[in-house]
Amino acid sequence: MARLSQPAPDFSCRALMQDLAFGSVSLAQHRGRYVLLLFYPLDFSFVCPTELVEFSERAGEFCAAGCDVVASSCDSLYAHFAWVNTPRKAAGLGRVNFPILADCTGAVARAYGAYDEEAGHAY
Repeated sequence: MARLSQPAPDFSCRALMQDLAFGSVSLAQHRGRYVLLLFYPLDFSFVCPTELVEFSERAGEFCAAGCDVVASSCDSLYAHFAWVNTPRKAAGLGRVNFPILADCTGAVARAYGAYDEEAGHAY
């Protein structure tokens, strides 16, 4: 579990990359930079799309400040792919400027204390 003044829990996870390719992301890839790891419950929900869009639009600002943005949910790569390929006007997310982890087992969310065991997805 993530704890203040302790190193962040390491992770490696399959991800939908910004270019829509399937890849993987690990914390080690970002060594020497800050990482904004943001969790959201599910694709195609109306809870977080506006926040994700705003982070995407400002990803360049974060990068210039030495901080990489990485999103994570417990949905599959295929759900992420469908969501970013669905226009925002049709309840999709549209393309984003950061990778989205496909934390299907909830391992990353659990490591960071962001997993809702009852619901079966990240907060």
